[in-house]
Amino acid sequence: DSMTAVPPANGSPERDDEARLIERARTGDVDAFEHVYRREVGRVYALCLRMTADAARAREVTQSVFVRAWDRLGSFRGDSQLSSWLHRIAVNEVLVEARTDRRRRARVVLADDRGGEEPGARLYAPDEVGITLPEDTETRIDLERAISALPPGARTVFVLHDIEGYRHEEISRMTGSAEGTLRAQLHRARKLLMEALSR
Repeated sequence: DSMTAVPPANGSPERDDEARLIERARTGDVDAFEHVYRREVGRVYALCLRMTADAARAREVTQSVFVRAWDRLGSFRGDSQLSSWLHRIAVNEVLVEARTDRRRRARVVLADDRGGEEPGARLYAPDEVGITLPEDTETRIDLERAISALPPGARTVFVLHDIEGYRHEEISRMTGSAEGTLRAQLHRARKLLMEALSR
C-alpha cells in the first residue's frame, strides 16, 4: 500500500529521492533502476574488486549483483540504506562464487611471496589500517594493491571488518568460518599490510 512508500520525516532529500526511485523500480520501471544502477555501481564494483582482487571477476560479480537486486527489489524494505543492501548482496555473491570455484584461489599471489617492488609505499605506515582509506591517491593505490595481494581468507575478513564495518559474528555467519579463525586472519591481514606499506 502507499503508506510504506512514505519516507520518514527525518529523511534527507537524497533518501527521499532514493525511496521514490526504488518505488518506481519495484513497479518494473527499468529507467528508475538504471538510475539506481548508475549511482551505486562504482561502490559495488570497488567492493567486489577488493574482495576478489581480480578486475574481470569483479565486473562479472558486479553484474550479477544488480541482476540479483532487480529480482529481489520487492524484498528491499527500506529500513537500511540501499547501498548497504547492495553491499550485502555483493558480499554474498563473492563468497558464493569463491565457494563454487576454489581452484582459482591457488592462483592468488600471496603477499609474503612478493619482493619490495612497491615504490612510494613507505610513505604510509599507520599503527592499524582502519575503515577509512587514505585520500592521497598514490598512497591509496598502494593500499589497494597491498589488499589485493593478501591471501583470500585474510583479504575477505579485512575488507568486511576493517573497510565495510561488519562485526566478527556477522562475518562468521556469512563465511561459515569460526570467529577465532577470522580474528587470526584479520591479525595476519593487518600485519601483512603493515609490512607491504612500510617497505
